Amino acid sequence: MTTPASTLTPARTIALPGGLTVTVQEFGENTEGTGVLVLHGGAGPRTVAGISSALSEHAYVVTPTHPGFDGTPRPEHFDTVADLAVAYLDLLDTLDLKSVMVIGNSVGGWIAAEMALRDNQNRIGALTLLNAVGIHAHMVENRVVDPRTVAPSDISQLSFVNAKFRPDFASFTDEQRATAGANQKTLAIYGGDHFTYDPKLRGRLHRVTIPVLVVWGEEDGIAPLKYGRGYADAFPNGNFAPIANAAHFPQIEQLGATLGAIGDFVSTVVKPGETD
Repeated sequence: MTTPASTLTPARTIALPGGLTVTVQEFGENTEGTGVLVLHGGAGPRTVAGISSALSEHAYVVTPTHPGFDGTPRPEHFDTVADLAVAYLDLLDTLDLKSVMVIGNSVGGWIAAEMALRDNQNRIGALTLLNAVGIHAHMVENRVVDPRTVAPSDISQLSFVNAKFRPDFASFTDEQRATAGANQKTLAIYGGDHFTYDPKLRGRLHRVTIPVLVVWGEEDGIAPLKYGRGYADAFPNGNFAPIANAAHFPQIEQLGATLGAIGDFVSTVVKPGETD
């Protein structure tokens, strides 16, 4: 898969059942009633903009901003990863998309897994989890780092192998600092007491029978490689693709390799025998 120029439509707000609204960006055009849903992690929607744009050469791509991030409204009662999962299934219903690949990075991968467990309308055709969190590790050494206990500069080093991709927090404007702080507060609300996982999620993933690809930056200092392998093993049809020279954001540090892994997954597992 290549990295193309793509069509980005202006962000729009979509009303969902129950009075919730969600802000989405769309890449490419919805011409076939299917597409890709890309879910960002705690660092915000900008971290998945590049992969969303690249994927739009192959599919219609929808990238929502989790309510409460980047200044978007979040109803007080809307406060769990499960709430996000149901909302995004409602979004797929509203857009009438089928055979959707849901791609999620970090907590976005956790949301994607929860969506697959609740997909009673069979909207989802496959999952791709990019250095996802959400499951509890069996071994202490394989557990996810709780970012609330680590300084932002250290989190940046743990998240990126290549220093050029690390945010320079010292250069942030007051507005950028305020946005980042508000995003982290919102993330803490969704994460709940355990913050990075649901202790019961791993035991439920055997019910997700659709194809799942777990892509993992090999040098992730937040969620280690063995944690990623364990995530893939929890699914009946789990597949694992390690990405060299990448950490917690393989879609940023190694976009080409990440796209290649997704392309191979589609051609060999999701739609074997079909050509793009």
